[in-house]
Amino acid sequence: MNKSELIEALSEETTFSKKDIAKVLIAFTRIVERTLKKGDKVSLTGFGTYWISRRPERVGINPATKERIKLPAVNVPRFKPGKRLKEEIRSA
Repeated sequence: MNKSELIEALSEETTFSKKDIAKVLIAFTRIVERTLKKGDKVSLTGFGTYWISRRPERVGINPATKERIKLPAVNVPRFKPGKRLKEEIRSA
């Protein structure tokens, strides 16, 4: 499911217009991004939790040249599904 399909499904599920749903979805993603950048978690009970994990600096290998290269430390977004979501998927 892509963004436009999600917007359409949410519009059909609720009484809101596609335009209003799109605004809410954009606002939601911005808020999640802003919260994660601050280093905080976003937890949706039953659905899951988003957080940032720090991947330390490491040594990698360029597959084309087999040369060892230094890969910088980076922040990586993570997601852990909630109990209800796991149970729904397992029973599908």
